[in-house]
Amino acid sequence: MNLILLSPTDWTDAEHATVRDSRRLRHLLEVHKATPGDRLTVGVLDGRIGHGELLSLDADAARFRVTLEREPPAPLPVHLLLALPRPRMLARTLEHTAALGVKRLTLLHTRRVEKSYWQSPELNPEKIHQHLMLGLEQARDTRLPTVTLEPRFKPFVEDRLPALTAGRRALIAHPGMASACPRGITDDTLLAIGPEGGFVDYEVERLVDAGFEGIHLGERILRVETAVTALLSRLF
Repeated sequence: MNLILLSPTDWTDAEHATVRDSRRLRHLLEVHKATPGDRLTVGVLDGRIGHGELLSLDADAARFRVTLEREPPAPLPVHLLLALPRPRMLARTLEHTAALGVKRLTLLHTRRVEKSYWQSPELNPEKIHQHLMLGLEQARDTRLPTVTLEPRFKPFVEDRLPALTAGRRALIAHPGMASACPRGITDDTLLAIGPEGGFVDYEVERLVDAGFEGIHLGERILRVETAVTALLSRLF
């Protein structure tokens, strides 16, 4: 936890905040080994970053005097369209995408996504929020990503995808596509990444028909969480 991320309920007045949940308290006590007088990096959820002077700390609460000094890191100019990963990989992928600066994420059903994945507890809004928060704390960011679920491929492509591609560069990352992944782009981008087995031909065709450019990362087949990190790092 490189950032103590404060929610609206943590504030006691304009300059003071109190952390009471067990996860953050345990981290302060066991990892930071914080003591009163320490200055720790803090941020306001969807707001600015600064430092917090630790006024007191015990098993029940940590009290800070907070000074906010700067804006969080700039977000990536990307909306990530991701075939729903298997549950354990989803948790890690949510943390990684939040840490890397993705602010818009759509989880999509495709042919090779097991239908049982959509019943996973990892898709509970509270669980999604938890993983996103962990990613923000890791990266010292405060802006919470927006996650939407699209459990039906065809209605999504026909009814909602046109609005997402309007005014954006649309890329589909898939093995065997003609072009290598570009580097260091600045375009507002919609990036589609398939599941472990990749998109099926029908899905690739529909996305290409919708205006997506096909790109690849070479001959190696990567796990979803690795591909997401590699693509975002190379593109932006």
